[in-house]
Formats: sequence, C-alpha cells, structure tokens
Amino acid sequence: MPVLRQLTLGLIGAGRIGSSHAQLIARTVPNARLAAVADPVEGAAARLAQELGVAVAYTDIAGLLADPEVEAVVITAPARFHTGLVEQAAAAGKAIFCEKPAGMTLAEIDRVRAAVETHGVVFRVGFNRRFADGFPQARAVIEAGRIGTPQLLRSTTRDPGLANPGAVAPWTIFLETLIHDFDTLNFLNPTARAVQVYAVADALVAPDYRDAGLLDTAVVTIRYDNGAIATAEASFAAAYGYDTRAEAFGSAGMVTAGDLAASSLRYYGPEGLAADTVRADTQSMRGAYTAELQAFTDTALGHPVDGPGIDAAEDALRIALGCIESCRTGGPVALDVVELSAAEAAR
Repeated sequence: MPVLRQLTLGLIGAGRIGSSHAQLIARTVPNARLAAVADPVEGAAARLAQELGVAVAYTDIAGLLADPEVEAVVITAPARFHTGLVEQAAAAGKAIFCEKPAGMTLAEIDRVRAAVETHGVVFRVGFNRRFADGFPQARAVIEAGRIGTPQLLRSTTRDPGLANPGAVAPWTIFLETLIHDFDTLNFLNPTARAVQVYAVADALVAPDYRDAGLLDTAVVTIRYDNGAIATAEASFAAAYGYDTRAEAFGSAGMVTAGDLAASSLRYYGPEGLAADTVRADTQSMRGAYTAELQAFTDTALGHPVDGPGIDAAEDALRIALGCIESCRTGGPVALDVVELSAAEAAR
C-alpha cells in the first residue's frame, strides 16, 4: 500500500472551534498533520499543542507563517481578524482554510480575493453544512430536477444557549450565525442569486441586552432571481439542543436535510416518545467539520474537491449585510445596492 502524502497544517486560533478543529486534524483527517498552533493569548497555543502532541506552539502568528514546515493554515481566530490573517497567510504562500466569515465587509472580501488571486493560493471558507450528512445529498436531488422548480426554501439555526450575552457583538446573529443559513440556501438553490432580503430581529432571549445591540432571535425572507422565496431563522436559546435543518420545496416535490437526534435511540414510555438530541455544534457537525477539512487538504495536495471559496463567502455576506440594513430601515433591501459595512450599520 502506498504511503499517504500528508499536508502539514498550522492552526491559528486556539479557542473553542480552533481546539475542535485541531483535534479533528490530529486524529481524524488521514492526509493532514498538525505541525504548529498559534494564538496570541499567552499559554493558549502551548496548552492545545501539548494536549495533541504538537511539537511547536507560537504566541506570535508571524512565527507560524514563517515556519517552512507549515504548508497550509487553518484560521479559527475571532472573525474580526480573518481578513488580515488571510492576507498574511497568502503572502506567505500558504494554502488557507478560513472559518466563516472571510470578512466583515464587502471591502474586506475584496481584500481576501485580491490576496488569494495575487499569490495563487488555495482558499476555502468554513461553510460546514455543505458537508453535513443529508445536505450534499439534498443538493444532488435538486440538481437532478427531482423537486422540479424550486419555490420555497427554509434553513434554521437554533443554538442551545446564550451563556454570556454581554460578549455577543452587535449583528452577530447575521454575520456569524445566520450566514451559515444564507450559504445553505444559496447551496440548495444552485445557479440562482439572492436579490432582496427582509429581516426582523429582536432580543427575546436576553431582552436586557437589547439596548447594547444584542439580537438573539431573527427571521429573514430572501427572494431569488429564479422566483424562489426562502426563509432563514435563528435563535440563541433552543432548550432541546443544537438544531440545524433545511428544506427545499419545488413544483415536483420536496427534500429535507438535518436531524438533531444524537442517535437512533427512541424511548417509548408513559409520558410519550423521547429521543436524545445533540447539544453543541462540535457534536452535531463533527462529521461535517472533518469532511470540509478533508476536502481542503485534498485540494491543497493537488486533488481538487469542490468546496466554498471566495464567491460563496461574498454571496452569503452580502445577504447578511442586507439583513443589517433591513433591520435599520424596517423594510426590504435590494442586494445589488448593498455596499455598507457592519461598522457603518452599527452606528
């Protein structure tokens, strides 16, 4: 049996998602090797590296990017740093996997595009639902014409809790949560383009934080240029677990994807039917995270696998920014004129 060529990866950002991704790279992605971890918080990278048996840890991210052993980077730092880190990594000639969003403004997306194209590096953005069980299969059903003409689409994200509402930045529900749903809807309506959005959002979970800019509950309506109408909804407090589902209804049928059951176990008792549910994205999306990292690694090694890149990042962000403008104005927003930034919208 031939020896599998491994891609040496460096991880930037040793927080919750970074730690989860690092464990998957180290333990479940066969053609990847985690060679280094970087995080500017003192001790964070060293702790994660020690846990996973990684030899090198940096507090200086420039050190990781200058490391000749590191061929590619996985960026899991806070979203506001993504664009700058992509630019630095591209300039260092590294293949790049960046957690969503790739930028917080359309201008930042333009910078990401310029950096990746100028330096000719592989770039993927972490829209994991494209790799979650049921979602690529649903896309295949739609592409085969089995639901006919898409007419109604729906995507849902309900997070299991809001532990610290004061730490949630304004507009997070659109820029970092629902952006997954926007990409999912785009993915399930192939060849179509979103043209208009209307968003309603409020602080229903933590109303005391409304004046600080927290929005924890939202519903968005999206119109596409093929006539389809889509809805996306999010809540930061689903008491029953982590809930991500999607549905596409067309002239000839319907397809659904997503299941929050933790296993096939069902308990039937005097109180009725009960099932265990997943309680975190790192549990529900473990397979999806592994698959998207595997696809990125394969692509960086010269075996291209389809995956979301800069165009997908821009399309989803444009919807998110349109939602912010819709909340500010109270009306629908045409996406062909959306050029605002999150910072402008927050004022």
